[in-house]
Amino acid sequence: MDAFSRLAPFIQEFVYARGWTELRAIQAEAIAAILDGDAHVLLSTGTASGKTEAAFLPILSLLHERPSASIGVLYLSPMKALINDQFLRLNDLLREADVSAWAWHGDVPGSAKARLVARPSGVLQITPESLESLLINKATLLGRLFGDLRFVVIDELHVFLNSERGQQVLCQLARLERATGVTPRRIGLSATLGDTAQAAGWLAAGTTRPVVTLNGAGGAARLRLALEHFTLEGEGRPAAGPSAPTPPSPDFLDDAFPWEDDPPPAAAGEGGAEPGAEPSADALSEFIFEATRGRKSLIFTNSRADAEGTIAALRSLAEARHTPDVYHVHHGSVSAALREHAESELRDSDAPTVTAATVTMELGIDIGRLERIVQLDAPFQVSSFLQRLGRSGRRGAPSELWFATRQRAASGAAPIFELLPWTMLQAIAIVQLYLEDRFIEPANPATKPFSLLYHQAMSTLAANGDLSPANLAGRVLTLPPFKAVTTDEFRQLLAHLLEIGHLQRTDEGTLLIGLNGERVVRDFHFYAVFPDPVEFSVQHESREVGTLSTAPGIGVRFALAGRTWETQDIDLKRRVVYVTRVKGRAPASWLGEGAGQIHDRVLERMRRVLLEGAVYPYLLPAARERLQAARQLASHARLGEHAVIPIGGKSLCVLPWMGTVRFTTAARLIAKGGTGLLTGVLNGRAPYYLTGRANVPLEELTAALRDAASALPSAEELLGQDEAPLLAKYDQYLPKTLLRTAFAEDHLDVPGAAEAMREWR
Repeated sequence: MDAFSRLAPFIQEFVYARGWTELRAIQAEAIAAILDGDAHVLLSTGTASGKTEAAFLPILSLLHERPSASIGVLYLSPMKALINDQFLRLNDLLREADVSAWAWHGDVPGSAKARLVARPSGVLQITPESLESLLINKATLLGRLFGDLRFVVIDELHVFLNSERGQQVLCQLARLERATGVTPRRIGLSATLGDTAQAAGWLAAGTTRPVVTLNGAGGAARLRLALEHFTLEGEGRPAAGPSAPTPPSPDFLDDAFPWEDDPPPAAAGEGGAEPGAEPSADALSEFIFEATRGRKSLIFTNSRADAEGTIAALRSLAEARHTPDVYHVHHGSVSAALREHAESELRDSDAPTVTAATVTMELGIDIGRLERIVQLDAPFQVSSFLQRLGRSGRRGAPSELWFATRQRAASGAAPIFELLPWTMLQAIAIVQLYLEDRFIEPANPATKPFSLLYHQAMSTLAANGDLSPANLAGRVLTLPPFKAVTTDEFRQLLAHLLEIGHLQRTDEGTLLIGLNGERVVRDFHFYAVFPDPVEFSVQHESREVGTLSTAPGIGVRFALAGRTWETQDIDLKRRVVYVTRVKGRAPASWLGEGAGQIHDRVLERMRRVLLEGAVYPYLLPAARERLQAARQLASHARLGEHAVIPIGGKSLCVLPWMGTVRFTTAARLIAKGGTGLLTGVLNGRAPYYLTGRANVPLEELTAALRDAASALPSAEELLGQDEAPLLAKYDQYLPKTLLRTAFAEDHLDVPGAAEAMREWR
């Protein structure tokens, strides 16, 4: 009540009108921290805990007490959809406060932007890409637009911590402060932070203010978890037969975690077929169908193709069983209109609805109260698991997530790497890391972000005109992300950009953007630091369905937005594919979809899952059976004792049990140290295993690999002579020397991989 009494009267009325009986703990803490101090504030608490209100209730009270003479609050969001959602959530409160709310992104009409420029005030909600555009195109107006900026609110802060886009945000905030002479307080909001001290350091980067970290009070959230495993035959169809698992009864989940007893098997009529009936030929789809039937549910997949395939299978089952078609697809290649329709069905309708999505639904868009989350296979990070789990369990209900993991069928004579259920092990490891240690991956931003260095150097010149090399270096190298970049490296970059025509030197010795650089900077795609793939628009009856990375042939059928389409015509110049709706199922695929980075702790915990005898109460019957079989296999192969395993003849398998970065490093160390001892090319599945052939006994090879690790070569020695990987958007404009330095520094870990390899037996 003390916190509530400190809010502006109109906010108190707003709270009363909505029937709130009390403020949440994080809201009371935030009110005190924001009203009483001058520090930055980091709000790190669970999904749906009221973080947005915790930030804006005291901020708007301060703005009401002393109105700003310019934009008073800059709200930075990673997604346009999240801006639109927060705009709706805050609109009533801002109206009561007589504070203007402005959205600024590509879908906002120019007339609305012009009104803001004419009379800057209130709250500006913006993406990093649109803020970059402002810094370039409104450079002379920044003082008037932001001269009295009080707060910068950064939503979904964890999204920015470990990415080049987050480093771009730090550059933008520093440039904005220099242009305006004001140092606003920063308020960070996040539900999934692994290291709050590290996040606080990121939030304060480039400033002298301390950070107050708040996480709210209260007990641990209630969880409901289940995991079932499926063996796939042929082209990914789950095996049929008596061993095919059926979904459990919806009633088996207790209100507490873990369960006291093992969950009972499915009841007749609840989990699928009646006793004695022929099991479904597609047990995985059957499982997901029953798990989501009659509920508001989200199905998370790791690829757009899986999202499309899952909804196609569910829609086919619904049609066969004469149940309603309540299915939607939500990913980056589905049109904005269809994505918004899926969101509104989840948010506004009380009827059951099921949406399959990728990461596009991970963030905090308000989609109402979800009853169940289904995860197909394992996510790549613990943080992703928590984000997805947190989409359910709002308004006091437990969070509920069901895993459905898959494995290709293999004969008993297959090598061990084909027999281990990798996705199930990964799912269990991710769950256990959180339950046991509350582990969430720490951020690991690049120390040599040369692609971003190119971007910010060109952006600075675009905003300011020609600058001397020393002046440009002073403006760019002092931005927070570039503290490890040397002046010599910056000099190499400038010399290369002059050579390729992205920069040119004036008679006075200053630098300005060259003709080739103009083509890059004047394209609206320049504002983003992430790649913008060129895609084909798929249109049906003058309405966009979505996009494809490549154009299918005429008459080819494909899946998109949960439907099957047939290509009728293609306009290559306009990059448009014209289609008609057809019945049946068809494949879906997009180029460039790969696995995300996996932390070392996840692989280490996967190994423990195989070697320990623990029983995990959330495993359903087929998963328990499959884990037991995998443990027997691991014991027989002595996986607890050896990293290099014979798999027949001279063939071998290496199980490093390292995360993505160390795995990549170990593979290069093996290739380097195994010269003359290995034949052929190392193959494998990152970051699980490597395979190859040995010319010598395994004991001699293992000893040689330990020796190679002990030699500790430099990271750059592990690159090929002419190797210069292009990994980031603007790497194509960098000299090879910098590309090699960046890869060695940020994508290899020689000490970490070598330390583990020295223990191999």
